[in-house]
Amino acid sequence: MKYLATLSFSLAALAAHAQGSPIKIGEINSYSAIPQFTQPYKQGWQLAVEEVNAAGGLLGRKVEVIARDDAGKPDEALRHAVELTSREKVDVLAGGFLSHIGLALADHAQKNKKLFVASEPLTDAIVWSKGNRYTFRLRPSTYMQAAMLVEEAAKLPAKRWATIAPNYEYGQSAVASFKQLLKAKRPDVEFVSEQWPAQGKIDAGSTLTATMAAKPEAIFNVTFGADLAKLVREGNQRHVFPNTPVVSLLSGEPEYLDVLKDETPKGWIVTGYPWDQLDNPEHASFAASYYKRWGENPKVGSVVGYATMQSIFAGIRKAGSVDSEKLVKAMRGLKFSTPFGPAQYRAIDQQSTMGAYVGKLDVRGRKGTMVEWRYADGKDYQPTDTYVKTLRPAEAMK
Repeated sequence: MKYLATLSFSLAALAAHAQGSPIKIGEINSYSAIPQFTQPYKQGWQLAVEEVNAAGGLLGRKVEVIARDDAGKPDEALRHAVELTSREKVDVLAGGFLSHIGLALADHAQKNKKLFVASEPLTDAIVWSKGNRYTFRLRPSTYMQAAMLVEEAAKLPAKRWATIAPNYEYGQSAVASFKQLLKAKRPDVEFVSEQWPAQGKIDAGSTLTATMAAKPEAIFNVTFGADLAKLVREGNQRHVFPNTPVVSLLSGEPEYLDVLKDETPKGWIVTGYPWDQLDNPEHASFAASYYKRWGENPKVGSVVGYATMQSIFAGIRKAGSVDSEKLVKAMRGLKFSTPFGPAQYRAIDQQSTMGAYVGKLDVRGRKGTMVEWRYADGKDYQPTDTYVKTLRPAEAMK
């Protein structure tokens, strides 16, 4: 009896301890380097955490997010990842914006066997050539978004194409995918110019001079943020836009349209987020809650932050645990909800099927907006399992 009483007391103490200790998620992002995206992103995941805790938490425990700013530097990101993993003992890692930082965090996750949900990094390498079993990616990849845009680009009469992209992993990956996919649909096209400005340091004048010297009939643009604003302003002044058709990754996102305002180049074919025109129930509920909490309308970052946490919560519920090995098994094939609708992590490459909106840019009321848009479901723009197997390490698929 004394043994049973002692055992009962020990189990009760352990249960009380487990209930009292929060589930910890370590979040690393470029908060100071790219605030126009990461601040709404942070507000998105904060809303998700507040909602789940108000509903009782996960597995009878509260959720705590420990956030760190990598300042846009891989070394900083890794320093924080080491500290979060070893000292804070987080159960899950999440985040990343820039693709080369996402790859560094994915490598850390593999070496430390810690689940990492890459929220924003878009490079294909993170789930393919440099993929590992501990890394899942939420946003549609450069391949997926390039495939969405190529559907429209292939309809243009243009045969001579130029590309403008930041000279790092994301830009290189996006251009490679776009060229591959467009040439598959239109063998008659040729790429006559490639410009690779350093991220955050574009000389828009010289970039456009070199681009137009090749006499392209259309341009594929991958610049974003301040570089995008400089490129658009210079192109408008030179009448490059709208005279030359442009297909552009991410440029329909409110993070960038809010900056461009009435300088928004009409007619560009883009991926983006027409938040003010959506009426699906998932988005309506999210947008209302987001506005009530923050007093502003959501941006793409808001959706990504919210959906990142929702997918992690769904994985923990399914696994019934925060053990990394159990989470990997639970999240392969996991179905979860996003403000854009239902999504799933593919088992073979751990890439989410969350999609994006594809449409054209226009100016309404001196503000940039998307028109003629449609939702491109991510599952329709992912390559075959056979193709993935040629790129993804076999060890990552075990």
